[in-house]
Amino acid sequence: MLRAICMEIALQKDYLQNKTLRSVYFGGGTPSLLDEADLEQIFKAIQFHFTLSPQTEITLEANPDDLNRKKLQVFQKLGINRLSIGIQSFHEPHLIFLHRSHSAIQAENCVKLAQDVGFTNITIDLMYAIPAESHQIWEKDLQKALSLNVPHISAYCLTIEPRTVFGKKVEKRKMAPIDENFAREQMQILINMLTQAGFEHYEISNFAQKGYYSQHNTNYWLGSEYLGIGASAHSYNGESRQFNIADNKRYISEILRGKVPATIEKLSPQDKLNEYLLTSLRTQWGAEKSKILALHPYFFVENQEKLQKFVQMDWLWENHEKIGLTTEGKFFADQIAGDLFWV
Repeated sequence: MLRAICMEIALQKDYLQNKTLRSVYFGGGTPSLLDEADLEQIFKAIQFHFTLSPQTEITLEANPDDLNRKKLQVFQKLGINRLSIGIQSFHEPHLIFLHRSHSAIQAENCVKLAQDVGFTNITIDLMYAIPAESHQIWEKDLQKALSLNVPHISAYCLTIEPRTVFGKKVEKRKMAPIDENFAREQMQILINMLTQAGFEHYEISNFAQKGYYSQHNTNYWLGSEYLGIGASAHSYNGESRQFNIADNKRYISEILRGKVPATIEKLSPQDKLNEYLLTSLRTQWGAEKSKILALHPYFFVENQEKLQKFVQMDWLWENHEKIGLTTEGKFFADQIAGDLFWV
């Protein structure tokens, strides 16, 4: 797999027009399981075909139980300057409920250890709307996260998908579906506590201290190009989207034959507009009217009534240059974007 990943980097070296990378992101799966030699092999391939500047953000996703002092020092030595730690909760019963392999103590200690080693750019993932009798556990999770002085926090609502463990439990009535009012109340608590603590709510699920936005995700939300390497990886170059096959064995086989096993989807102006609305409206910067009009000159004429309705409902703000979601509108982001889609 490592050989195939390095070969795909070479095969895809011309996919991005700009060879200087603003961000490199090791994520999806558990890259923190890789040892020093594995990571060094991938870094050499990246550096041979692309340029990394001192300002390039290099993020690695990690689980708390994978991190120890020696591994963290290896990450630093290789140039990784940002950690994304999948904590989800500091409450032991909730970790068991989510089938996480780490403990609440490990969740707290791994952050402190990373800081002790010298990592300052750390983000942690939390999850809300986990079934509970009150909001007390969620409030304590947020208080614990704030006490750790991390500059970035991502928080995601628990969702239940069909054919998953939770989906089957709901189907068999062994578990109640997510209570939407409970989830909304917890999102409001999240916004209130983190903004009061000085975090900027720069994207619906993401909060950062000044200067600590995720460069990787911000580029994605604002429509920048990106290259994904590995099985199931997705890439976007502004004109088309491509996604590699998910089967590891077939992925490796095709790459070793010198072929990238990807399906390419040519994007129409309609596709581009809808994706731009879906992603940009999630951010505090909103969607630029000039970009919308370049794709659909009659967008604001055709959607005038909808836009006025959303503004009157205090779901949307609008000025001469942009449209964006209000705090209230963030609770209905997907609905608003969907209503504005070019169909």
